[in-house]
Amino acid sequence: MSLFEQVNEDIKMAMKAKDKVALQTLRNVKKYFLEAKTAPGANDELTDADALKIILKLAKQGKDSASVYKEQNREDLAAEELEQVEVLNKYMPKQMTAEELTDAIKAIISQVGATGPKDMGKVMGVASKKFAGVAEGRAISTEVKAQLNSL
Repeated sequence: MSLFEQVNEDIKMAMKAKDKVALQTLRNVKKYFLEAKTAPGANDELTDADALKIILKLAKQGKDSASVYKEQNREDLAAEELEQVEVLNKYMPKQMTAEELTDAIKAIISQVGATGPKDMGKVMGVASKKFAGVAEGRAISTEVKAQLNSL
């Protein structure tokens, strides 16, 4: 079952369960999926990889919005955003732990032959592609900087 079909099924389940947060979140996801399917050049298709990118983007936006709401002392709105992110997390692959990311970055640094901070672009290029969907870009960048500065 594709991610698109899974979201459609889960919308039905959320309706039956009267889960307003899940229903609102999944309908929003479906809207983005449909926009991607009907975009010029998409040929009315949405791959699971493209669908996952959309979900990751929405989850990141939700986390960012929640942090802004917390800064503005709007805990109610922050909690709402984080509830929606929880619904989205069910569709994402397992995220890497900090230790796994550190070990993987070390391996990439030795693989590309990086010798210091000037090689950040080389390492980030490989790391960003390799860890897309399983680690946040910010976490990857922070770890790469730390590793390269310690060389």
